[in-house]
Amino acid sequence: MSDNKPIRLKTISEFHKLRGLPAPKHPLISVINFEDMKVPSVIGKQSLLFDFYTISVKRDMDHKYRYGQKDYDFDQGVMFCMAPHQVLSVIREEQGENPSGWMLMIHPDFLWNTLLAASIKRYEFFDYSVNEALFLSEDEELKMQQIIENIKQEYHGNIDQFSQNIMISQLETLFNYSQRFYQRQFITRKKASHQFLEKLEIFLNDYFEGKDIIQNGLPTVQLLSEKLNMSTQYMRGMLKSLTGQTTQQIIHEKVIEKAKERLSTTELSISEIAYELGFEHSQSFNKLFKAKTNISPMEFRKSFN
Repeated sequence: MSDNKPIRLKTISEFHKLRGLPAPKHPLISVINFEDMKVPSVIGKQSLLFDFYTISVKRDMDHKYRYGQKDYDFDQGVMFCMAPHQVLSVIREEQGENPSGWMLMIHPDFLWNTLLAASIKRYEFFDYSVNEALFLSEDEELKMQQIIENIKQEYHGNIDQFSQNIMISQLETLFNYSQRFYQRQFITRKKASHQFLEKLEIFLNDYFEGKDIIQNGLPTVQLLSEKLNMSTQYMRGMLKSLTGQTTQQIIHEKVIEKAKERLSTTELSISEIAYELGFEHSQSFNKLFKAKTNISPMEFRKSFN
């Protein structure tokens, strides 16, 4: 069995060496084919911590990836992305073959002094979890492969003053297509999307009707993320695509819904309602209610009656 301590890979060269590959053609960016890698001899769990960005497209895997306490098997073309300093755990139950596909590695230093160095932060899929991989269609995978080939051709050629700008441009194209394909996935995976919205609704209803809200206050985005086993970034992207709202807006919408119920069906005071809905101070409740409805809780109660 392997040591549970992650293997930290500070450079792309270190990863090449770990997987028995020749030294990279460029120290700060590299594309490798999984078929060319040395099959790890480790049976069990091996964790890797990268100091650089990675984008992988894989097929035919005989091992599992772990996120939290769940294992995920991918036996079709899938793509997942990782930002620096994230840990990836690979679980091998027996010695097998490498998957097919490719892996792109980009060290943050490669982006230095370019617009992409700042704008890469807006590509939220780098912070999605492994179980939130992008399932590619054949056409989508082909599009990604074409861009990757362009990058490979550029850094395998003679490096000159134009090389970095050309590769940066190709990377931006790759990231934009990734964002488009993720938006498509939010829409086309209707069953999963419906189940997600249903689970979210059930959890929020139970939370607002239970005792936890008085003790812990309003539900947070992080709490929803943990309960739904979904990264905050992926959850935000899915909600934005499905409902046009952010996670915080969904929470506030539920607060207003529950507040209106109590204002119209009970004789509880405004302060009591605020307390039951997780507000420490009724002024905060009044401010939120008026911001969302354009009237105060008291005005709503009077107009309803």
